[in-house]
Formats: sequence, C-alpha cells, structure tokens
Amino acid sequence: MGKVTVEALVDGGKATAGPPIGNQLGPLKVNTVQIVKDINEKTKELAGMKVPVKIIVDTETKKFSIVIGTPPISALIKKELSLEKGSGEAGKIRAGDLTLEQAKRIAKAKFGSDEKPFLNQVIGSARSLGVTVGKGAITDEERKAAEAERQRMKAEAEKKAEAKGKAAPISAPPAK
Repeated sequence: MGKVTVEALVDGGKATAGPPIGNQLGPLKVNTVQIVKDINEKTKELAGMKVPVKIIVDTETKKFSIVIGTPPISALIKKELSLEKGSGEAGKIRAGDLTLEQAKRIAKAKFGSDEKPFLNQVIGSARSLGVTVGKGAITDEERKAAEAERQRMKAEAEKKAEAKGKAAPISAPPAK
C-alpha cells in the first residue's frame, strides 16, 4: 500500500486519540497513542492555537513521521496581542493594534520572510480581525464607543427577534 498522509488541525499540545486523528489513523493499525504523544510534545509551545499537522505513515512497516505546520496568521496575531478573539465588527470596532515590527515578526514566523507580499498578507488578516497596524493602542474612549456599539447592535437584534415573534400567524387558505 505504501505511504499514507493524514492531515489534521489540532490544538497545540492537546491532541487526543479521538477525532480527527484517531478516526484517520485507526484503519492504518499504527500506535495512535504514541503518535498523539509525539504531536503534543512537538506542539506544546503552540498551546492555545490550532496547529496543522501531517502524519506520514508507512503502512507496511508502521513507522511514521510527523510534520508540524505553522498556525494560521489569525492565531499568530491573536497570540501576539493576547486576544481571545477578533472584534467581530472589523472596520467598525478595533480589537487591537499591531506595530509594524510585530507584523514583520508574524510574517517571518509564518512564511520565513517579512518581504512585502508576506507582510501584506499579515496586514490583511489583521484587518479582517479588526486589528489595525501602526495606529497605536486602543484608548479608553474607543473601548467605551465599541461597547456602546455592541449594546446598540444587541438591542437592535433583540428588537427584530421580538417583532418576528409577535408577527400575526399565517392563516390557512379557506377550504373549498
């Protein structure tokens, strides 16, 4: 049969023998526990991030090798800024701000280079998370405005849901 490659996205340092890894490795009859242990050892410094992993299994000898990828750019940005999540309202609400040096560091970590095309990918990903580059830290005034905008949007959504729930029921057409 030769070699089989299994790809999965796992939590750094917290892979388990359950899905998605276990489901794919089970039919190959390899030591899944050892593979998971090796993955966790190799990804422990990436804890808290989703990490792409490739497991290459020789189906005849049952030997395996593990290739650890780099986490998505968004995960690297969130780790760099200690963010739990992005703004959810990119373009309206800022979740944080990267310095140009931080953006270059992320580009180097992800792509091995901080050349302009790679830096632009980092900046684009940051923008989609609601993270600016080089605009400075978020002020208290911005935080208050963002919270007010979230509350307004929540109230608007509740109002729409309430209006939808009180709509007159649709009556059945008259019987012929």
